[in-house]
Amino acid sequence: MSANNNRLGGGGYAPREEEPVFEKRFSPEALAELEEIASHYPERKAACLPALWIAQREYGGHLTPSAIKEVAELLDMPCAEVEGVASFYTMYNLRPRGRHHIEVCTCLTCAVCGAYDVVHALEHELGIRVGETTEDGEFTLSEVECLNYCAGAVVAQIGDRYFTHLTPKQVPDLLAMLRDTSNYTPEKLADSIVKLHIPGSSQKRGGSWRVEEVPPSQTSEVE
Repeated sequence: MSANNNRLGGGGYAPREEEPVFEKRFSPEALAELEEIASHYPERKAACLPALWIAQREYGGHLTPSAIKEVAELLDMPCAEVEGVASFYTMYNLRPRGRHHIEVCTCLTCAVCGAYDVVHALEHELGIRVGETTEDGEFTLSEVECLNYCAGAVVAQIGDRYFTHLTPKQVPDLLAMLRDTSNYTPEKLADSIVKLHIPGSSQKRGGSWRVEEVPPSQTSEVE
């Protein structure tokens, strides 16, 4: 007689775990975007990276198991392969992020110009440490590798915008501005990157990357 894996000691049985519900969130517009992008590759699986950006946007800023499975089905790939891609790149979020994900560059130039002072000011104002999210779900704070805008050190990326020449004194103004806007979110970042994969779309519907200023303090602005 074969052993029953649900059997527990003492004559009891473990309840069978319910399979997680698989939800599909790709809108008709998202499906059309994926098909347009996939048409430019020799095989569908080559569109995995932009497909994950679409999923990250459609699933509210992070990749759930359902998001991974939906991408796998749409591209005819094994779930494990899609998950391997998503987990390899730090730009994909495998857990929820705050409504605003503040990513501060702490590489050499920014570090010399005071990046860690900015990070500590953010930690103090938000009441969290790097890698954590505020209890109200508004902010996640991260350190990142070089954002490739050393002339603007200290640089932070928030959504699809760069903030340059940041100082600790600007942190309260920056956070106040972010609380009052629906821009600069992980979904906005994902949408901008998706648009960059569609010819002509970035000029018509978003996908523009630019530097912002922190009011009322002035930083350089690059269009």
